[in-house]
Amino acid sequence: MSSVFEIIGPVMIGPSSSHTAGAARLGKMARYIFKEHIERVDLTLFGSFAKTYKGHGTDRALIGGLLGFDAEDERIRDAFKAAAKGNLQYQFIESAEDGGHPNEVRFDLYGKNDYHMSIVGRSLGGGRILVTNVNALDVEISGEDYTILTFHHDCPGVIAAVTSLLGRAAVNISTMKVFRKRKHCEAVMLINTDSPVEASVMSEIQKNKDISSVMYFEPLEKAVAE
Repeated sequence: MSSVFEIIGPVMIGPSSSHTAGAARLGKMARYIFKEHIERVDLTLFGSFAKTYKGHGTDRALIGGLLGFDAEDERIRDAFKAAAKGNLQYQFIESAEDGGHPNEVRFDLYGKNDYHMSIVGRSLGGGRILVTNVNALDVEISGEDYTILTFHHDCPGVIAAVTSLLGRAAVNISTMKVFRKRKHCEAVMLINTDSPVEASVMSEIQKNKDISSVMYFEPLEKAVAE
């Protein structure tokens, strides 16, 4: 059953929740995942996004989100001017490919010393989003949960080590998924929890020799508000 929020949609600037509210949240989520200062971004648009992004204001919403603006923020109307003022370089690329969803975008984000991250996300309607890929590895990040993301070597013991640390810290796991490219290569573990995870616990997770990097995200609105 659809929620009232899905049917009515959120308060926003623009004509479509998928093309503006969702786009702004995708930009904001990409900014949050990247964490570094964004100097340049290439935005590759797929499907409906590629066909209608100018008329529906998707372009301004995406840039506004990357600048940290909410969907209802009036500054989204002048997002391009704000980007110029903040020295954010950007370009939109219209892909002829369908992508995995009608409203899909890939952010190629660049920071200091050419630090690069690729993030793919979808606008699902009603302001809801889903990040489906980070640095060519499949993920599922909605921006609505406390989320731990580990990039690790696919070998025995990693999952048990992480879940044991969370158990000792009295952190309850709500959902957990593991993705891998192929056996014994790089893998990703995504864990959603019912409560925040202390920095000390994240530090212990990072010490695992088979884990190359760890990311932690609080719900998007909570994280941005702080």
